[in-house]
Amino acid sequence: MQETKLTIRVPRELLENAKKHARRQNTTLTSLISEYLRRVPASMNVLQDAPMVRRLSGTLSRNVSVTDYKKHLEAKYGGKN
Repeated sequence: MQETKLTIRVPRELLENAKKHARRQNTTLTSLISEYLRRVPASMNVLQDAPMVRRLSGTLSRNVSVTDYKKHLEAKYGGKN
């Protein structure tokens, strides 16, 4: 994989914390940041591996509250025992 240089600006305290963490993990700051960035695309599409949730997403109106849902369940399955 071709590497490229990256310049970023972060608060000094954040940088020092990250360096300490990298040392504790016996790795470099570059490796630590690279590993984090490798995980970013995977977290972007959370529903990719959840087809059931993806199918159900958007089936309810955004205006439905938890109270509405409880009323629905009560009507469908009866009141509390």
